[in-house]
Amino acid sequence: MSGLHVAMVGTRGVPARYGGFETAIEEVGRRLVERGHRITVYCRDRGEGTDKPTEHLGMELVHLPAMHRRSLETLSHTGLSVAHLLRHQPDAAILFNAANAPYLPAFRMAGIPVATHVDGLEWKRAKWGKGGQKYYRTVERLAVRMSDALIADAVGIQDYYRQRFDADTVYLAYGAPLLAKGSAEKLAALDLTPQGYHLVVARFEPENHVHLVVDGFVRSGSTLPLIVVGSAPYSNRYTSAVHDLADARVRFIGGIWDQELLDQLYANALVYWHGHSVGGTNPSLLRAIGAGTATNAFDVGFNREVLEGSGRYFSDPQDVAELVADAEGPHSDVAARGQQARLIAHRFNWDLVADGYEELCRDLARLRVPSSRGAYRLPASAQQSIGAGQ
Repeated sequence: MSGLHVAMVGTRGVPARYGGFETAIEEVGRRLVERGHRITVYCRDRGEGTDKPTEHLGMELVHLPAMHRRSLETLSHTGLSVAHLLRHQPDAAILFNAANAPYLPAFRMAGIPVATHVDGLEWKRAKWGKGGQKYYRTVERLAVRMSDALIADAVGIQDYYRQRFDADTVYLAYGAPLLAKGSAEKLAALDLTPQGYHLVVARFEPENHVHLVVDGFVRSGSTLPLIVVGSAPYSNRYTSAVHDLADARVRFIGGIWDQELLDQLYANALVYWHGHSVGGTNPSLLRAIGAGTATNAFDVGFNREVLEGSGRYFSDPQDVAELVADAEGPHSDVAARGQQARLIAHRFNWDLVADGYEELCRDLARLRVPSSRGAYRLPASAQQSIGAGQ
């Protein structure tokens, strides 16, 4: 089969500046382009009034607007994207985020095979409230019924869909960038030195437990600063609560778009603190282990799945305070744990991830049928065989 035309829809698009979906599209999409495929990425118009690029790393970009309200932003943009996509008839599509599942019937009617990347357990996110949580429960079921295949980025997500819906998924984790040690010249602008600070990188949302890390750090006797990178456009109340917990040792530096500086922050931290709890395999966690940095993580299966024995785990502020003392104490094992994490990171390889996406897209395209017959579900045996390894 010659090169495919694959559409990637449902995210903010590329260049990747936001989260895991965007990073996956950038890393996988450019590799598929290099292999001779045509990749169209639907990008959310940020309304910045600047010229919109039509190409990025060989991928074709389509910019479309969105309603700037938390509950409508994703759905409004995806609706416009799907309308455009249906007119251009790609060989296959990857729909990111189960929240976009209401558009799956349109793919079915058009006969365009589609795999839905279901992400994490979105209904557990506190920001949605009861109505939002009910919506996410509903779209999970819709994604299972209407997708030709489901993509999971963590074994824990696979287990959830198997247990709750008796549904098979394609396991395609993210890749871990292997960051160079030794580069630290950009830290001087933040008045930081290698191994002289703790690091958090997260959006300010309750399920990312930034509050818990800050609270526990303040209770510790650390003389080092805690550097907190990140913010959240819709979480002013939570952000204020986190700031109220801090003391002078905690430095909030907002979002960082200088990727070289961010890499150096990861690679030179004494400890990276990862509080994420509901999102499956998280790119910031992979970035930390790819930097060879000792990582302490919130105690959930997703994080243990990645870190294994290299991690230390916390559930409350007292755990954090004790782990801070351990990391800075005379018997600290952060160097050895960082080396172990770096070895684990080699298993999360973007080239192998791209192999999995390519195989999936080829299987979807082979099964394409006329719109009058509806969509064809990828057989369970094929779903289980793709992305089986890391």
